[in-house]
Amino acid sequence: MLQNAYDVTIIGGGPVGMYAAFYAGLRNLKVKIIDALPELGGKLKAMYPEKYIYDIPGFEKIKANDLVKQLAKQMNNLSEKITLVLNERVDYVRRRDDDQILEICTEQACHYTKTVLITAGKGAFQPRTLGLANEKKFLNIHYYVKDIEQFRDKRVAIFGGGDSAVDWANMLTDVAKKVTIVHRRNTFRAHEQSIKQMMDSTVNVLTPFYAQDLSGKDGFVSEIIVQNSETKISKALEIDEVIVLYGFLSALGPIENWDLTLEEHSLLVDSNQQTNILGVYAAGDSCIYPGKVKMITCGFGEAVVSINSIYRYLNPTLRNIPVYSSALKKN
Repeated sequence: MLQNAYDVTIIGGGPVGMYAAFYAGLRNLKVKIIDALPELGGKLKAMYPEKYIYDIPGFEKIKANDLVKQLAKQMNNLSEKITLVLNERVDYVRRRDDDQILEICTEQACHYTKTVLITAGKGAFQPRTLGLANEKKFLNIHYYVKDIEQFRDKRVAIFGGGDSAVDWANMLTDVAKKVTIVHRRNTFRAHEQSIKQMMDSTVNVLTPFYAQDLSGKDGFVSEIIVQNSETKISKALEIDEVIVLYGFLSALGPIENWDLTLEEHSLLVDSNQQTNILGVYAAGDSCIYPGKVKMITCGFGEAVVSINSIYRYLNPTLRNIPVYSSALKKN
């Protein structure tokens, strides 16, 4: 069984997992990615494909979907070393009796590996809702945006006060007929430049307001009653589409029962990105350590540290020199 085991199996096919697979391929490791979603890209691909990301080095801005495409293209250069297993959720990881390999079992099959790298982000996620009783019956309430064109020439109400809400308000100003952003507090929790751009635009800003009631017919909201939390004055918004960006509730799910040390619902790792279990590592939003910053760019660096640590673990007698792609790839 050891001969058929992969060098490293990555649990989680988001951006950090994808880059880890690519770098593992550069280090000539045999890699497998397992992800519960039907395609690579994680939450970026599933929920924010049209959203711009502004903090990727070398890009003034890049759409989430385009970032995922570039990572996939990068991986394809080493496709002979990388195996993909999609639409499978990992139920448990355990060390076999021979203590040499780890067994990863999903609801469909078991996979065998010498090491594991967990890049599952914050785990399974579900959107926070407006909290109104009749909310679920309406088809034009969206909790993430996949296609910006569905809002063209529409009256759009956005609920939320963070980066996602402000960014979408700015992006939709040239697409929608009218954009209204509704936030339950007086101040927004977004980048200052983005807030300034929104305030200087045609976006109708309502603060501090919250959704009080929804009405419509045939499964579509046409009017939202919002109330000012300070004055208690209500007003009606006539809308065509609603976007709710209150964030997501997330949980690591079965991972929390794998005897891994947790801190703040994240996997505690050391400076080598190793968890408390030998041969099991974590990177990206799945992990935590002193000074941790949960950003994609940090996750990419953690992926490199993880793979180099795994290489050293698998080859203790060899000199572990970090691999630079420029030394391997020809122009």
